[in-house]
Amino acid sequence: MKIAKIETFRIPPRWLLVRIETDDGCVGWGEPVVEGRASTTEACVHELKPYLIGEDPRRVEHIWQTIYRGGFYRGGPVLSSALSGIDQALWDIKGKDLNVPIYDLLGGRVRDKMEMYSWIDSDTAEIAAKSALEKKAQGFNNVKMMGTDAIGWINDHKTITTFLEKVQAVRDAVGPDFGIAIDFHGRPHKGTAKTILKELEPLKPIFVEEPVIVENIDAFAELHKSTSIPLATGERNYMRWGFKDLLEKGCVDIIQPDLSHAGGISEVRRIAAMAESYDVALAPHCPLGPVALAACLQIDFACINSCIQEQSLGMAYNKGQELGAYLKDNAVFHYENGFVVPMKAPGLGIEVDEEIIRNMVEPNLEWKSPVFHHKDGSVSEW
Repeated sequence: MKIAKIETFRIPPRWLLVRIETDDGCVGWGEPVVEGRASTTEACVHELKPYLIGEDPRRVEHIWQTIYRGGFYRGGPVLSSALSGIDQALWDIKGKDLNVPIYDLLGGRVRDKMEMYSWIDSDTAEIAAKSALEKKAQGFNNVKMMGTDAIGWINDHKTITTFLEKVQAVRDAVGPDFGIAIDFHGRPHKGTAKTILKELEPLKPIFVEEPVIVENIDAFAELHKSTSIPLATGERNYMRWGFKDLLEKGCVDIIQPDLSHAGGISEVRRIAAMAESYDVALAPHCPLGPVALAACLQIDFACINSCIQEQSLGMAYNKGQELGAYLKDNAVFHYENGFVVPMKAPGLGIEVDEEIIRNMVEPNLEWKSPVFHHKDGSVSEW
């Protein structure tokens, strides 16, 4: 078995897929995208073809190490994401060749079902409460909401008060035992983050994500010491070395490596094991498509410290192009009482509908993240 063909597909809403085919017709799929940098990542995937064509795809680790170490320059969002998608596709091929799910190749399942959470709209307190109740009615036991938009360097009381009103509205609507997570996208700075975390404690969120940007690791550590709320981060960390300081400094409770950014299935399995040795939970980041989610779930079912899984069903980015739109069986992610059961099919456990993908390709599709500004015109974190 040798790798014979590599294709990429840029498809709505903001997803990039890679298709790797062998000389005997076995096909594997991966999702190697950097949100807002799809064309750059796509070019990187094609630059890596010389490392792939003619190679045995079943030698996943050998190919991973060749791509990672053979190019001299390594890490960062683009190189790591290109490698991540390729790695997913290679594992997909290996599982299909052996006729087993990937989690069986990682030691087998450690759980019978995986708990999920869903995003809610939170433009206003009323919308947030209504959206949370809708997700609860759909069977979810946990939701995540955005924290704030642009927020000042020091205590921005109006913004903080408006945000707290939204969280309170959700808590009042869903009750005391329902999980609420909050993602701040690293928008606050240390001065405002201190106030926000203190005010949030009575509302008992299950975790707060990126209260400050992860580059400010000392500020992250300081905030971790000052709050009882579990802190999460990791979507902007790449490879195990991007998580090493976080774990050694003891400033995070939940790590969120992205299977499409942090090195794929191979590397996130290692990152999860590192985190376990520090008693840190795993919650893979996944606001992306069906291939990325399938890869996350293969890790979730094989890693004991995986605690909850993000997914993009109903997410604002999707704009009508939902998770199952590109799959032959869109019920493969079977949600029941807030959990998903293991996919039993070999490889990633999903069957991509190639005809739909080829018809939906938009070669010039360019999704860009918005740019936020403060009232004085200076740029804020997005």
